[in-house]
Amino acid sequence: MKKNTLRELAHARSGDKGSDSNIGVIARNREAYTFIKDNLSVELVKEYFSEISKGEVIRYELPNLLAFNFILKGALAPGGASSLRTDAQGKALGEALLNMEIKIPK
Repeated sequence: MKKNTLRELAHARSGDKGSDSNIGVIARNREAYTFIKDNLSVELVKEYFSEISKGEVIRYELPNLLAFNFILKGALAPGGASSLRTDAQGKALGEALLNMEIKIPK
C-alpha cells in the first residue's frame, strides 16, 4: 500500500455552530465511501485535531450522499463571534482533514 491523502478519496466542507466545528467529508465514489467508513474513525479524527479539539468528536454517516459529518465539540471555543482564532468559524478544517495521510490499497 502506498501513502496518500484523504483528498484523493473525498471532498470536504466545514463550518461552525457556536463553539463546535463540523466537517463534511464527501466520498468521490461508493468504493471510496466504503473505505472511508472503515478507516476514518472518530478516534483518528480526534487524534488528528488533538491540538485544537479537546472535546468529543461525533461521526454521522450519510450513505445516501456518500458522506460523513464529523462534529468537533468545543473546537472553536468560545465561539466564532468572540474568538481570536485565525479561523474562528472552522472553514479551513475540512481542507486540513483532506491533507491527512492515509494508506490506500491499490
